[in-house]
Amino acid sequence: MDHVVNLPQSPAAAPPAYLERLAAMPVRRKLWLGTALTALLAVLISLFLWSSRPDYKVLYTNLSDKDGGAIIAQLAQLNVPYRHADGGAAILVPADKVHDTRLKLASSGLPKGSTVGFELMDNARFGITQFQERLTFQRGLEGELTRSIEGLAAVSQARVHLALPSQNGFFREQQKPSASVLLKLHAGRSLERAQIAGIVHLVSSSVSELSPRAVSIVDQNGALLTEAADAKALGLDSSQLQYIANLEASYARRITDILEPVLGRDNLRAQVTADVDFSQTESTSEQFRPNQGSEPATVRSQQSSESAQPGAAPATGIPGAASNQPPVPASAPVNGPPQALQAAASGAGGGGAKRDTVTNFEVDKTVRVTRNASGSIKRLSVAVVVNHRAVSDGQGKVGTAALAPEEIEKLSALVRESIGFNAARGDSVQVVNAAFREAVSVELPPLPLWQRPEVLELARQFGMPMLLTLLALVIALAVVRPALRAFAGSARPRARTLDAVVGDAEGLPALPGAAGGLAPTQALPEAAKVALLPASASADRLDAVRELARANPVAVANIVRSWVSQEAS
Repeated sequence: MDHVVNLPQSPAAAPPAYLERLAAMPVRRKLWLGTALTALLAVLISLFLWSSRPDYKVLYTNLSDKDGGAIIAQLAQLNVPYRHADGGAAILVPADKVHDTRLKLASSGLPKGSTVGFELMDNARFGITQFQERLTFQRGLEGELTRSIEGLAAVSQARVHLALPSQNGFFREQQKPSASVLLKLHAGRSLERAQIAGIVHLVSSSVSELSPRAVSIVDQNGALLTEAADAKALGLDSSQLQYIANLEASYARRITDILEPVLGRDNLRAQVTADVDFSQTESTSEQFRPNQGSEPATVRSQQSSESAQPGAAPATGIPGAASNQPPVPASAPVNGPPQALQAAASGAGGGGAKRDTVTNFEVDKTVRVTRNASGSIKRLSVAVVVNHRAVSDGQGKVGTAALAPEEIEKLSALVRESIGFNAARGDSVQVVNAAFREAVSVELPPLPLWQRPEVLELARQFGMPMLLTLLALVIALAVVRPALRAFAGSARPRARTLDAVVGDAEGLPALPGAAGGLAPTQALPEAAKVALLPASASADRLDAVRELARANPVAVANIVRSWVSQEAS
């Protein structure tokens, strides 16, 4: 059994201070501990900054460079933090300051926008000429129209050019204004015909005496969106195509409405093709009819002339009332033979009388002007597909069966009556019975967990804090904690037996238990323990042995005597 002695602690054997312990550590361990503590501190600071970082929201987007610079300067004066996004096209501020910042910027008149409107008239200078005033008004009107057009959902940017000729009362023919609109649409967007017509109507209604035909709209690709004046001469225009589509949809809806109550919903498909004639034909004819038989005639003009020869005969006969009567007026029927001219009786020296009559009659004339209506239907072609009938076999199983030819004929008759079938026009109707295939729903595989939008959003929000926390734990448990244990262990001497202490100090074998020849009175107490001695340096061991010799000289002498006796034997 090893003899253990209790070594009293002296000031030299007291635990050193923390600075002394730190100085006693190796240089490599010091550098490793310092690096670990610095990294842990940096991770903790990053985690704190990340957790305290505000959430940024969009303040304004699609700003011009001028407005963006003015807004940033105003934000710097208001001490509002900001960020850029989308290459500077958007300005972001903390989410809790978005509304307050917008109100403050609006009170300063920001953003002003890349276009100016009638606010140009507010800064009119004194002594401005009439030309400058008219030009300022035109710029303001163009800006207001641009703002209105940019309010459309599909329009990203717009620009309006107005050609407003000067009006002068001395000109007989005044020039009419015109307008041109350049549109830049959002990616993947397009304008419908109704929207284009709305823009044309908006511009033409905003300018006095501006005709809608004088408004041209061009997109960012240079394509003309409005129709030219001679577009109808080149082919069918959009309105005619829309008319055909509406006509075909109307006929298809009629067929569906009349057959659905009989066949059921989703059991038929109908398509109608209409051949429409949009040509405009105008014919003029003149007919002349002669006056024949007893047909009445109309006198257009009549001319009569009478002449008498000079040297009239003297009055003859018995004077009296009978000889003084005037001659009876000549009468001639319009269509009858000419009558004999009544002339005065001629005597020996008497003269003759002559009368000419010219009558012109009207000739019958009929003028017909025929103009065919545009958009007349030339031919209709109808195709209808009917699904098979659902039947049951009496055992609960449901199947399908084709319709009888008599039923198909009845359905064809209904279709012909619903569209106003005209065989002389060349209309055709085809009703086919076929089994419909059920729509196969293709189920897409679910997205992996790491590709789901909600997971990506959570990763953006909590991924960095969790990563920083994990890194801090790794540094603390893998680096700092072992270093601190080694630092604390250097201050605690390990419990060693007297034999081990002496053996380490002198390099001699351990002292045997009973063979040492110690007297019972000289035996050391079994409960005595050697104080914890640092085993890291030989100098500390020697100091501990010297202190043991001073405290227990008898025990040390016995130990030395036993060594000497062992060497002598």
